[in-house]
Amino acid sequence: MVKAVAVVRGDSNVKGTVTFEQHSEDGPTTITWDITGNDPNALRGMHIHQFGDNTNGCTSAGPHFNPEEKTHGNRTDAERHVGDLGNIQTDSDGRSQGVVEDTFIKLIGPQSVLGVSSAKRIIFRLNSNC
Repeated sequence: MVKAVAVVRGDSNVKGTVTFEQHSEDGPTTITWDITGNDPNALRGMHIHQFGDNTNGCTSAGPHFNPEEKTHGNRTDAERHVGDLGNIQTDSDGRSQGVVEDTFIKLIGPQSVLGVSSAKRIIFRLNSNC
């Protein structure tokens, strides 16, 4: 089993954690999040970007992680970027908590969103325009 935790923080009030767990290479990855500080009652997109660099926002983070060059889509679409995690809904306090299973996200194997080979990936963007 592989487990990774992304700590969400930055210049804004948005903060929290996103946990990824995968038990085997062919099994789904469980994604659990608890994010606070967003606008109340808002939809926010979750994405994993190609590069682990947030020095210049979306630009330096690169595109959504997309090793198979698929079309952008929602988490539940049959075709989408691996890094497309869909939207999360915030409550009246700007908090979002949830758990989903995803078969595109891998922590184990050559398509892993984790890695050191190109200083890649877990930049986790939580917004509506990136």
